[in-house]
Amino acid sequence: MKVDHDTLHKIAHLARLEVKPEEEAELLNSLNGVLTWMEQLNEVDTTGVEPLTHISDETNVLRDDVVGNHLPREQALANAPQHDNKFFEVPKVLE
Repeated sequence: MKVDHDTLHKIAHLARLEVKPEEEAELLNSLNGVLTWMEQLNEVDTTGVEPLTHISDETNVLRDDVVGNHLPREQALANAPQHDNKFFEVPKVLE
């Protein structure tokens, strides 16, 4: 597959990118180079190779979620710039 001028502009539009005329030739070469490389990967024999779902075999170790009083409210609010003795007060961000 080759990326032509029209395809480049369609991709740029979908990605909401502004492509300057002086950048078009370099972008076309880069995109076509990537596609050529991908075509080479399609030629590799992967018979007997299992697909990966993760890059490593490590597993995440999770702890139980236990409810508890780990920090008293007064201590948590002690350094807050604004609070009402019960909750943190923050500026409104949504209308």
